[in-house]
Amino acid sequence: MTNGRVLALDLGKRRIGLALSDELGITAQGLETLERSNIREDLARLAKLASEKNVALILMGNPLHMSGREGRQTEYTRDFAERLHAATGLPVEFRDERLTTVEAERVLRQSGISIQKRAKAVDRLAAVILLESYLDSRRL
Repeated sequence: MTNGRVLALDLGKRRIGLALSDELGITAQGLETLERSNIREDLARLAKLASEKNVALILMGNPLHMSGREGRQTEYTRDFAERLHAATGLPVEFRDERLTTVEAERVLRQSGISIQKRAKAVDRLAAVILLESYLDSRRL
C-alpha cells in the first residue's frame, strides 16, 4: 500500500490518458487528457502534476500483444517510464493494458455520445479502467 495517490497513464503517441486515485487508494477519477508536445515538456507536465497531487506511484499500461508477447510499443513505454522515473523520482509500475482501450470504446459507444467526444474521452477512460483494475487487485 502506498502513502499517497496513484497516477495511471495510458500512453499514446499523440495523447496520454490520465487517472488519479483518491488518497486511500479506493477510487479512480479520470483527469484531463494530456495532449503530447515533446518528451521534455510531457515529462515536466507529468512531474508537476505528480507533485501537485501528492502522487506516490505511477502506473503505466504495459502494451502487450494479445499473445502476451512484447513489441515495439512496449520498448517505447519502458523508455518513457525510465525517463518519467528520473524526472519525478517516483516508482513506476506496469500493468497489462490489453483490452482497456477496447473496453473504454465499448463503454463510450454504449453511452451514446458522439464520435468526436468519444475520441477525446477514450484515453482518459482507458486510464481509469487500468487504475480501477490495479486498485481492485490490491484489495484482494
